[in-house]
Amino acid sequence: MQQARTDSKTVPRRVVTGIQNGKSVFVSDGPVPNVHHYEGIPQFMTSVCWTTAATPELPAQEVEAAPPLLFIPPAPGETRLMIVRFPPDSVFAGPGFDPALADQEQATHIPGLAELFEQDNPGMHTTDTVDYDIVLDGEIWLELDDGAVAHLRQGDVAVQCGTRHAWRNRGTRVATMAFVLIGAERRA
Repeated sequence: MQQARTDSKTVPRRVVTGIQNGKSVFVSDGPVPNVHHYEGIPQFMTSVCWTTAATPELPAQEVEAAPPLLFIPPAPGETRLMIVRFPPDSVFAGPGFDPALADQEQATHIPGLAELFEQDNPGMHTTDTVDYDIVLDGEIWLELDDGAVAHLRQGDVAVQCGTRHAWRNRGTRVATMAFVLIGAERRA
């Protein structure tokens, strides 16, 4: 499978701060190490930029908080920060789309989340999380049950509260989004 590209146009930059000898410092500044460009879905990219434990400690330890192959759905109180680039829906009807390879790549690079995608309704899924979803670039449609949709543009924010949903890019260019996933407990 294709390895992450590391040029600034295809991989988000991550700047991490910390404390050394009682002073604020930059601990790292470079490409997000947990990023994947999908061969089976042209123009699709997922990256996990950072994670926190249910009760984060400060100063943060100097270990990679978002290593590749990280289990995506956070446990209650944990967080995940992701940046995802969604190609236009037309890509899924194009010659470069390979559903079998796409499934394999998602299972490898977004484990725990990939298994939540519904077989009979592509893209639809439900997570036990509260998500802060921010459109960084482009436009995208948030679909809920019974075909209800909200059209979101650059700068718009959706707060997704553990509902069944899918992201659809009905536009003509890639949409880039930031997601903050906060693990929650679902009531019966």
